[in-house]
Amino acid sequence: MKKVIFTENAPKPIGPYSQAILAGQTLYVSGQIALDPTSGELQMRTIEEETHRVLDNIQAILIAAGMDFNHVVKCSVFVKDIKQFSAINAVYATYFPKADPPARELVEVSNLPRLVNVEISCIASL
Repeated sequence: MKKVIFTENAPKPIGPYSQAILAGQTLYVSGQIALDPTSGELQMRTIEEETHRVLDNIQAILIAAGMDFNHVVKCSVFVKDIKQFSAINAVYATYFPKADPPARELVEVSNLPRLVNVEISCIASL
């Protein structure tokens, strides 16, 4: 059985997908980009600001599902420029400060939706 998770505190989907799906005890969060949920505008002045907005969107979805970053077991990070790894990683680390961060891959891709620089999805478990 699956349950759609939706919150107004994260951007509305820009395609035929859900913000997240809860299947049993596992939450699958769709890739998030730096869309501000209130204004609908991208927040991309710096890669740090962009990464914070992406992770804040993920946090809103986790909260809507009754979870937080401690429940995240896996993240997928897609970037347009691998040279931004250090800046992205520094922001990412502030959301996962514990000694047991989730599994993760970070890969460079040729392009992302709305020409953003970073997109992150995750899997969380109760």
